Amino acid sequence: MTVVEPSLSPQEISRIAARIDRPIVLVGLMGVGKSTVGRNLANLIGRKFVDADDAIEAAAQRKISEIFEDFGEEYFRDGERRVIARLMDEHSGVIATGGGAFVDDQTRSLILDQAIGVWIYCDIDTLVERTSRRDTRPLLKSGDPQEILTRLYHEREPYYSQAQVRVESRDGPHVETAVSILEAIDAWL
Repeated sequence: MTVVEPSLSPQEISRIAARIDRPIVLVGLMGVGKSTVGRNLANLIGRKFVDADDAIEAAAQRKISEIFEDFGEEYFRDGERRVIARLMDEHSGVIATGGGAFVDDQTRSLILDQAIGVWIYCDIDTLVERTSRRDTRPLLKSGDPQEILTRLYHEREPYYSQAQVRVESRDGPHVETAVSILEAIDAWL
């Protein structure tokens, strides 16, 4: 396995990390790499990483798909917002959210007010390829993934575009996307 070193020096990374005074919350469609990039980003800046979907499942002691099925999306979004708020209060690290979290008006407002929202995006063909690797995406089981992801992108883009920072996830090591996020946050701050 090849280890890719970040293009920023450790001193540059430390300088940027010292300026970050609130959680970094990653938003975007499924498959853009929020969890993997988030782990890399947290590691670079020496902070904790948490996946909001994992925290929701741990708190509810059931799978997200089960919550949706048994109680509906509105119930899920309310719980999701409460978990994200708790995670943001607990630490100033990196939080990866589910693809629909930032579409919810209250959750988006919470993130924009108390965190640095980072929209990670990539082209649809890359999303289709990435999401086909695992059969754990309920939204993609009901039709053509290319069409579904294209529709979701167009529906959610107006919300995602409100994030303070946006970064493209390209093919290649995820640490490169993490470095791009740091550079974009540095420019935004």
